[in-house]
Amino acid sequence: MTIQVYTAAWCRDCRATKEFLDSNGFAYTEVNVDRDPAASAEVIRRVGKRAIPQLVIDGQWFQPYKPGRGLLYDELRQRLGIPRT
Repeated sequence: MTIQVYTAAWCRDCRATKEFLDSNGFAYTEVNVDRDPAASAEVIRRVGKRAIPQLVIDGQWFQPYKPGRGLLYDELRQRLGIPRT
């Protein structure tokens, strides 16, 4: 499984996403949209706005949070194949 995480240092939900991936043993490549204008443009092209964090899991884009709800833990577990405990 290949995972990319589009992030920015100031983004609380980005930090929570990386912590979730780390705590579950997933390797990922971080793409900082503040440092890479092309990455920022790619997020806008793919999702229509600069909404981060964004995950790309085996080529499939997924936004792991919803404004007002925070990180979507159940959806993340499902996408990543993590059994519910």
